[in-house]
Order: sequence, then C-alpha cells, then structure tokens
Amino acid sequence: MKAHVSKLATTLITLTLAITPAMAKEEVIIVQPVGEYAKINMKPCMETLRALDTGSTSLQDRTIDEIKANPSKYNPVVFYHMSKVLFDKNQKDDAAFWFYAGQLRARYDANRCADISARSAVAVLNQQFGSPINRYTMQDLPKLEETVNKVLAFDEKTAHDYDNRWINLHGMNSMIDSMEGEQNKKQELSLPQSQWASIAKQTRDDYLKGFKEAMVELKARK
Repeated sequence: MKAHVSKLATTLITLTLAITPAMAKEEVIIVQPVGEYAKINMKPCMETLRALDTGSTSLQDRTIDEIKANPSKYNPVVFYHMSKVLFDKNQKDDAAFWFYAGQLRARYDANRCADISARSAVAVLNQQFGSPINRYTMQDLPKLEETVNKVLAFDEKTAHDYDNRWINLHGMNSMIDSMEGEQNKKQELSLPQSQWASIAKQTRDDYLKGFKEAMVELKARK
C-alpha cells in the first residue's frame, strides 16, 4: 500500500511528521493540495521550522526568542521542534514546557478538525519528540506537575492566532481530494467555530484528567 499525502504534508513528514507511524514506512507520493487545502497557510510554520532545524546557532536562538515573545502566532508543530532544540541545548526544563504546550495545542487542533483521520498526527509528533523529554521529566514528578499546570494556564490565556487547519493536511480527505483533483469541492475542514471554546475547555480538562491518572500510576511505582 502507498501513502498519498499533500506536498506540504510531505515537507512536514521529512521533518518528522507523518500521517501514521505505519504509513511513515511506506512509499510517499507527492501531490499538490487543492481546493480548501491549498489555502492553508503553512508558510510561517515552514520558515520557522527551517530556522530551528537547519539554522545556525544564532539563528536558532533568535527564532526561539521570537516564538517565546509571540507564541500565539505559531502552530504546535513549531513548539515540538523548538522543544528538541532546547533539549539539545541542555535547557531541559524549558524544553519540557514547550513540548507539553505543543502537545496540548495539537490535541485541541485535532479535536476541532473535521477529518478524524488527521488526528493521528498528534500521536506521531508525540512519538517523535516525546521519549527523551518524558524520561527527563519523570525523574522529578513534583516538577512535572508544576510544568503541566503552567502549560494549562499558558494555553488558556494564549490565543491561537495561527492556521489551525495545518492538521488537515495529514488526513485522508486531503489526500483523496488531491489525488482526484477536487478543486472546487465544498467542505468544512474544521468543526463550527461556535464550538471551539467548549472544545478548548474540554481538551484542557481531558488533558489534566489524563495527566492526573498517569501521575497516580507513576507515584505508585516509586
């Protein structure tokens, strides 16, 4: 079986994001996004990822400062990549904050995405970036609790001023439209905006609930 994805999605795949872990091992055919998918604004994300992943040390530092100064402008993929750069710079507590912030925001974007198949992108990001950070944070559970509480407060007070439809590029609907050339197909990529506030709250509530359950298990192992 071959995984067909949009060109922009493929660009992200080369930087560590795929539709699913299984599909990441399959042959990728590049196709152009069409219709509503072609309108998704990925330019700010891609430029920032290039700076973080392949830029000089000084460019990385400037980019990190810009993201921290204006976090509402950047989609969760940027936070994940920044967390790795920070971790590699031995700024591990800072890396943990931005990893979990990216994780929470990615879940929100997944939950308001109309294409359920695209939501698996979050698991791929967690798998790619999570292991070293999770191993580090689990060494100090009180600090981890403090970090997650800060992430929840940050997410609630910080706007989402980026194109939340980035995640749609990793779904089957985008692939099908691109392969079939559905230029004028009318479809909603996200759930109604009137639901977003309640989805955001529910996402934070579920995130905190899942974290507390995980903490019970972790503390029982100590």
